[in-house]
Amino acid sequence: MATKKNRDILLYSETARSADALYFGGVDVPDPFVAFSVRGRRFAVVSALEFGRVRRASKFDTVLPLEAWLGKAAGAWPRQTPGAARVIALLVRKLRAGPFTVPDDFPAGLYKELRDLGLPVEISKGALFPEREIKSASEASAIREGNRCSAAGIAAAERLLRACRVRAGRLIHKGSALTSERVKVAVETACIEEGSISSSTIVAGGDQACDPHNRGSGPLRANELIIVDVFPRVSSTGFNGDMTRTFLRGRASDAQRAIVEAVRAAQIAALATVRAGVNGKEVHRRVSETFVSRGFATRRTARGSVGFFHGTGHGLGLDVHEPPRMNATFDYALKKGSVVTVEPGLYYPGVGACRIEDVVQVTGGAPRMLSSYPYAWELR
Repeated sequence: MATKKNRDILLYSETARSADALYFGGVDVPDPFVAFSVRGRRFAVVSALEFGRVRRASKFDTVLPLEAWLGKAAGAWPRQTPGAARVIALLVRKLRAGPFTVPDDFPAGLYKELRDLGLPVEISKGALFPEREIKSASEASAIREGNRCSAAGIAAAERLLRACRVRAGRLIHKGSALTSERVKVAVETACIEEGSISSSTIVAGGDQACDPHNRGSGPLRANELIIVDVFPRVSSTGFNGDMTRTFLRGRASDAQRAIVEAVRAAQIAALATVRAGVNGKEVHRRVSETFVSRGFATRRTARGSVGFFHGTGHGLGLDVHEPPRMNATFDYALKKGSVVTVEPGLYYPGVGACRIEDVVQVTGGAPRMLSSYPYAWELR
């Protein structure tokens, strides 16, 4: 395994928090554990709870029992409480490992303990595993599965919106007001049923949706644009989906239609630009130019920004947000095999907001779509 600068890699985290740990070992471990490489061989130190499963199912060459190494550490430092730092120190001596490179989110306390024990530890400059950016066929398939789960969640939201009755400007479902919370439950239940976990789901309507990361709360109203953004993690692989659609239950105004049409046109322009070798800034520029050509200006005001004020897209994989980025500041050419979201949006309080998001894999030509859901949005 090629590691950054041929240094030994050291990780200490649970895989739910660290995509690097999941990538490195290829197996879910719910509690923080030690994982490292020595001259290309991968090692893990895990408790008895995980030992057998990690030995059978992981990519580690050697799996060591935590309890035994804690005992060795207690013997080596009889006046100290044994922990991960001293276990690592013993293994460094035994295996002649190091110096270690750690990710930039490595635990600060453990970093200090290792340095105090005289172990050279260097924080990675950039991605610990830059090869994660290029997705294999199986990884792209896993992301496609994540987006199938996303689509199932979005479909659940659409069904609820279609099933509503409109009464005095409110959306009524089974006798009570339809809320963002009720729709999120439906979305997340659908994702669970398809084998994934969706957390922090966004179902935001009206002016709430004009804050792109507002998850939404309270009653949803008729004739308002509602953003539904679903980014589940597939339980069997750890890979994510990430899709967004915008709906309106009732009748849209001309201004709302213009926003939705502009966002879809901008997304089409971006998709036509995405290919290997193209700078992500160029993709973002095409989106911005599309909006400006249709009269949609971006402004910073005392109450916040309006228009298009976020990036066009980001990498997707074991993390929901990972390299590369497509925005105004990230100067980087897209690589063949990388996977990115394409998600332009417009946000105007008082009128509404729209974001449309799909996922593609970069090729030498037209990008390969890894997501699919209809773009019909006005539900009557």
